[in-house]
Amino acid sequence: MDLSTKIAGDSLIVKLRGELDMHTVPQFKEKIVEKMEKSNLKNLILNFKGVKFIDSSGLGAILGRYRYLKKRGGKVALVNLKPQVKKVFTLAGLLKIMQEYDDEGQALEDVNKGGYNLE
Repeated sequence: MDLSTKIAGDSLIVKLRGELDMHTVPQFKEKIVEKMEKSNLKNLILNFKGVKFIDSSGLGAILGRYRYLKKRGGKVALVNLKPQVKKVFTLAGLLKIMQEYDDEGQALEDVNKGGYNLE
């Protein structure tokens, strides 16, 4: 798993490459939590363009961030889900609580202005 981050407004944008599974989740959580708490960010935009596989531990890590940010009034947005990754999110029911976007810019615009409301 390789990830790069940038801050835009009060959002952290994370570009992921590789697999998000039980072997890479600790690195994912460590980097994301550290960046978000250090800068007191309230939104998370995950760009999955380079991800071809995610397992239940990856979903659990993302759901954990969702729960944490929701309590703080923040959002998690998903960008560029490949069909096989989108299927996992759909089966897990996460697309009912997190918005999917084709474009990182649109995701950023939505979450920074108060965002989507799926619930």
